[in-house]
Amino acid sequence: MSKSMSTPSPASVDRLPLVLIVDDEVHSQAAIRRTIDEEFRVLTASSIASARELMTQNPVQVILCDQRMPGGNGIDFLQEVREHWPDCVRIVISGYTDGEDIIQGINEAGIFQYILKPWLPDQLLAVVRSAVAARLAQQDVQRLEIDLRSSPKALQSRRRAKLREVRQQFHFDQIERSLDSPLNAVCDVAAKISAYDLSVLIHGESGTGKELIARAMHYASPRLEGPFVVENCAALTDSLLESELFGHKRGSFTGAFDDHIGLFQRASGGTLFLDEIGETTPAFQVKLLRALQEHEVRPVGSTRAIAVNVRILCATHRDLVADVKSGRFREDLYYRLAEVTLHLPPLRERTSDIAPIVQQRLDSVCLALGKPPMTISPAALEALQRYPWPGNIRELGNELARAVALCEGLKLELRDLSSKVLQAVAQPAKAGLSLDQTLSQALGLHGGTLAQRLDAVEATILRDTLTRLGGNKSQAAQVLDISRVGLRTKLARFGLLAQFDAAASDESTPSHPHE
Repeated sequence: MSKSMSTPSPASVDRLPLVLIVDDEVHSQAAIRRTIDEEFRVLTASSIASARELMTQNPVQVILCDQRMPGGNGIDFLQEVREHWPDCVRIVISGYTDGEDIIQGINEAGIFQYILKPWLPDQLLAVVRSAVAARLAQQDVQRLEIDLRSSPKALQSRRRAKLREVRQQFHFDQIERSLDSPLNAVCDVAAKISAYDLSVLIHGESGTGKELIARAMHYASPRLEGPFVVENCAALTDSLLESELFGHKRGSFTGAFDDHIGLFQRASGGTLFLDEIGETTPAFQVKLLRALQEHEVRPVGSTRAIAVNVRILCATHRDLVADVKSGRFREDLYYRLAEVTLHLPPLRERTSDIAPIVQQRLDSVCLALGKPPMTISPAALEALQRYPWPGNIRELGNELARAVALCEGLKLELRDLSSKVLQAVAQPAKAGLSLDQTLSQALGLHGGTLAQRLDAVEATILRDTLTRLGGNKSQAAQVLDISRVGLRTKLARFGLLAQFDAAASDESTPSHPHE
């Protein structure tokens, strides 16, 4: 059947979902239109300005936006779309694979899918269909919520079911870790004290999952039906933090055009999580201590105190005991906040947890980027386990997002990892051994001339590096900071060239287009 014979009637066309394509390349616009125009109405825009105008004038349901546009950034524009047209489902189509851009798009612009060029027609059509289905489901939920307002029993039943679902999602068992993880003892203690209204101070480096532990404690507590409210104390000045936590009255300062309810009031009946509490000043600590002691807050500009009922959970990466001794942190506030202290070990002390974390994050990253499920090779997983992860789980998540974006197959290999990880893999020294001991153990060499011993050391380093990089000579040359020709010369000299040529390394593997 020809396309003209299957064209829907004008009345049915008006009912088709409306999709806006934003791309400065006319050929790209045309290719996308041809892929989806049988199932959707399509509008096109070649600039952000014209896209903004079309969004204002038309009920756009799905927007497909190029990442980089003349006169603006596609991610920035989609953040604007999220703010002004939140029901519109946002999709990015991009030829760029910068990990930071991908993470920004997912986190800040609420991207539904991130499609990398060159895309496949079936893949693109499936993503747009999923986007429309997601929007319809959201509309159904909103409609049902309106209907349920007239049925309190049904509303309560729905609320309890949703609460069970959320509680299960944030249960301690859902925190990815191994059977012998150092985190197990922390989770056991946190689970036991969740039932009691004790203030808890969670200590750990940035990115170790302090907020995740706090949220699990909230949903394991009797306060689970109350709100869980989060504030980052390091992000605000004293005056703004006071207004944010305690609230303010209209006209109490320049810009206070309306009354503002503080987070203590919003969290009443639930839990208030104060992240980076160690960054507050001694002046603000006095006000916070009073609120905790009196169980009441006084909004800025008000003469009346308001009673609040909250449980306080705090987190910090600082050594607050040392800060108390130095006078930087008030001792009385410390003991008010730290009725129980939990310490989260950094990821470098939890290497057994990396495998389950990688698998869980890999699935979620593939879903977010619109790529099929992937696995990871043993060599690549070993590389991730050897890297020290100064940014902890957050850095590991960013590394996986970058690797998934660059990977051209269905398995992450060493070549897909960043250079910082690969360089860590190439380090031959072992902790706790001197250089002499390390070389002797690695080489099994206790005799010979100086030249023979040096040759043995060099050959071992070359063999170890190439083995860990899957035989990829280009990667090995980069890690060892020598030319590729120089690397081949050395391999031939030590009789290793045939071994790694036979392994069908980078000669038989196309070089990565993004490296």
